[in-house]
Amino acid sequence: MAKRNGQTITLDKKIYINKYAAVGGKKEMEGPLGQFLDLTSEDNKFDQPTWEKSESKMQELAIKALIKKSGYSPSDIDIIFGGDLLNQCIGSSYGVRNLSIPFAGLYGACSTMALSLILATMSIESGFAKRSIGVTSSHFCSAERQFRFPLEYGSQRTENNQWTVTGSGAVLISKEKSDIYISRCALGKITDYNISDMNNMGAAMAPSAADTLLNFFKDTNTTEKDYDYIFTGDLGSVGKKLLITLMNAEGYNLENNYNDCGCIIYKSDDKDIKSGASGCGCSAVTLCTYILPKLQRGDFKKVIFMATGALMSPTSSQQGESIPGIAHLLVLEREE
Repeated sequence: MAKRNGQTITLDKKIYINKYAAVGGKKEMEGPLGQFLDLTSEDNKFDQPTWEKSESKMQELAIKALIKKSGYSPSDIDIIFGGDLLNQCIGSSYGVRNLSIPFAGLYGACSTMALSLILATMSIESGFAKRSIGVTSSHFCSAERQFRFPLEYGSQRTENNQWTVTGSGAVLISKEKSDIYISRCALGKITDYNISDMNNMGAAMAPSAADTLLNFFKDTNTTEKDYDYIFTGDLGSVGKKLLITLMNAEGYNLENNYNDCGCIIYKSDDKDIKSGASGCGCSAVTLCTYILPKLQRGDFKKVIFMATGALMSPTSSQQGESIPGIAHLLVLEREE
């Protein structure tokens, strides 16, 4: 039976990552991870009439590609855990509606990939399910329209702004042995440092990443030195520097084995992205095209994957609220 200490759950039996798949748009295709995407779209539309419908289509395509890779059929999957950034998670609910698979909708903002995988892991560990899928997505155009300004407005992007990834990632997990397994996971607590600038997501989320990571190290009696690499979800260059500073103040040095998915997925000289990538699809696509393949090849043996989220909405911004942050964490290991 799994054991809990503080915020951390240690699994007594290995829960395996069996297959994974990722879908991306034009900018993602042109980035350093583009060659590893399963499906792409030159116009970011995926043959759909609107950006919002495109996001749902991405999730559907990612899940179908995942199931095809696994050799199973939709009836072999017990449950899908998924979410996105659109109102009431419509990207996910419309994305899975034709699959006839039980579905649990989630909202963790950009932390949703880690959240979905943790809940999928718990469903398998408890015996509730044999095979579960964790999935999420984001779309640059739908996110800009919902959270900032429609593209037609032509607003100026600040230097600490991030570029929302157009992409979706899906992961199948079970107790069936494979190359990669989940050994530990930790659900984060909400932190709020009173950041209210929607163009500075890194500053809003970095404290939650620090809080989850510090509590995880305390719960497990480990340090950054016990892991080949630590990956956060979408702090971008601004949030990445803040996290390094916050952890350094507590006696941890992340300079040598830490990176953020928002600093990996696009070309470093791409001036559009400003301080890096963001969105649910950021950590999901990077996980499925970069982190998991490196674990599978043996480049890494043990990593921390911690997706971060800014829990605001257009409604909360209109109420004059600040931006709370959240971060959820999994330890991924290579089967020896």
